[in-house]
Amino acid sequence: MGDDSDAKTTTIRVLCRKLLLIAKADSGIQWLIGSPFLPTFTIVSTLRCIHTLASDPLSPDFSKESDDIRALLPRGFEVIGALIVGSTNSNVEVSAKDAIDASSRLRKALSESENQSLVGAVVDPSSGVIRFFVSNSVVESVDTVVYEEQPEKYVWERGCMLNCELPIKLPVSYSVEELKGAEDMLTRAIDAAGAKFRDSKTTYVLKALDDSKTEAPHAVIICNRELDLPMESNAKSLLCSYFCSEDNNHKSHSAENADKVQVSFMLSTSGASLKPVAPVAEYIPGKAKLLVVDYKLKVLCYATKDLRLTDAVSKLIIPGLVDQLHTMKNMTLPHLLSQHPKLQSYHFNPPGFLHPITAIYDSLYGETELKQVEIRRSLHLRLGLPSDRPVLRIASAMDLSIAKDGASGNTLRKGIPLLKDVHIGIPSSGVNGGDVSLVQGSYEYYHYLQDGFDDLGWGCAYRSLQTIVSWFKIQQYTSIGVPSHREIQQSLVEIGDKDPSFIGSREWIGAIELSFVLDKLLGVSSKVINVRSGDELPEKCRELMMHFETQGTPIMIGGGVLAYTLLGVDYNDTTGDCAFLILDPHYTGSDDLKKIVNGGWCGWKKAIDSKGKRFFLQNKFYNLLLPQRPNMV
Repeated sequence: MGDDSDAKTTTIRVLCRKLLLIAKADSGIQWLIGSPFLPTFTIVSTLRCIHTLASDPLSPDFSKESDDIRALLPRGFEVIGALIVGSTNSNVEVSAKDAIDASSRLRKALSESENQSLVGAVVDPSSGVIRFFVSNSVVESVDTVVYEEQPEKYVWERGCMLNCELPIKLPVSYSVEELKGAEDMLTRAIDAAGAKFRDSKTTYVLKALDDSKTEAPHAVIICNRELDLPMESNAKSLLCSYFCSEDNNHKSHSAENADKVQVSFMLSTSGASLKPVAPVAEYIPGKAKLLVVDYKLKVLCYATKDLRLTDAVSKLIIPGLVDQLHTMKNMTLPHLLSQHPKLQSYHFNPPGFLHPITAIYDSLYGETELKQVEIRRSLHLRLGLPSDRPVLRIASAMDLSIAKDGASGNTLRKGIPLLKDVHIGIPSSGVNGGDVSLVQGSYEYYHYLQDGFDDLGWGCAYRSLQTIVSWFKIQQYTSIGVPSHREIQQSLVEIGDKDPSFIGSREWIGAIELSFVLDKLLGVSSKVINVRSGDELPEKCRELMMHFETQGTPIMIGGGVLAYTLLGVDYNDTTGDCAFLILDPHYTGSDDLKKIVNGGWCGWKKAIDSKGKRFFLQNKFYNLLLPQRPNMV
């Protein structure tokens, strides 16, 4: 598609699937994010303004907002406007001018170009509709708003991602009698490190991170002196497309699957000096200490594929490194001598976002400590993410150093990943007019005899528990590994539920034991439903539907000597007809998805089938274990 700014009619193009993050009953400002590499007035994402004056939620604290957004937003994306929600001014155009003025001031704080047309959007107080305005020579209303149907393709078909990782250790010497000298030394060390990025002895090495190519293009070496050459002198400079895949037809467009270019920083410390210099030594009388400040810079940038590689380095990577270095300095200075922060950047691809974001965490704090929790809560609020789901934990971070298959979250078993989400694509339940409620998120399928471990006839509940734990692990509620049978038994002994002789035995466990293990290993509480007969299970369908809609976790069903994992229900509230989506841990074959589905080891089961056969036994009582999703970020 061409640049909409060339058309006679101004068009706003909206790519983000959720434009309004603030409830219409509330007041606030959202920043509209675009890219210089996309057509003018293209809204890629939106970020909530969370730093405002206490007296007015529509008056941003531009200093704090610019600091946050500079750290959060990858280079290649920029603020292109603002959206005001809950304005008391009935004149929408005046509110739109306020939005444009706010975004202009934020761009100035971010040192972005001020000579750019901006978008001012307002939720109309009378109709609740979002009205768009743009600042060309004057502020004018825009009636043509296009909501892109394939936004991921729109962004990543024409763009790629550049990644640069750089660990830095900065020695800081200071006098114990003048502690402020430490701050001055760190500031000078930061400035010196930033200057090295454009030093004449600096070289950048670029190579593709796409491991799907049979013949990867050769690495490109760019010396710093080449970066500032005029275009005419550097006409042979390669484009970013040199590292990009040529086949876009069979490619899933997303940030995870985008073409990626790895940029490495190298500094020559040898060679003759350009001019004679005398060595300089600084003497600090009295007692002195040496502090080493450890940073791990990780910078992501978005670039159009037709951008020259030299420009990608000089206009995206280097400014990105400098920004992140100064952001870490500002985070370090208040606690330099007291806590010695260890800061590290992490990239995330939150659900609903078209591009990654960057968060800087202090590794001195554990993820469950209040300081880290508050940082994530603040990020969730800014990004419009759920306040009860872990999305920005370190385990969820993008890992650009591994092959894509290894980033899927699968547990590797002797080099072979376990099957995930085996219920997807199975035949329908056969319930007419029913409402289907399913497990939310991914899980792994654990069953008899996996890993060559013989649990035939006694390990079905253990396998169901392993599937449940895998769900919590993949959803990032925990970082612990899926426990083995012995580890499950060990947990029950440690809490006093079983005698030491239980470890290594072949004894069964049930729903109550599973609840104990989930509580001990994961801190997860569970609800238990008891029914006296398998015939009573259909009566619980409405309650089970509510569980899948609100909690979304797999359920363990134990009855007699058998245990199953329940992944969903299909229930017709009028007729009472229902079916249960069962994942059966009693399967003993290889992890062949077709064989598992065709054999009914994962499928819909009715309490009584068309031939009158009962799936749940009439003369057995059943316990259902419903793990509760933790309310956490």
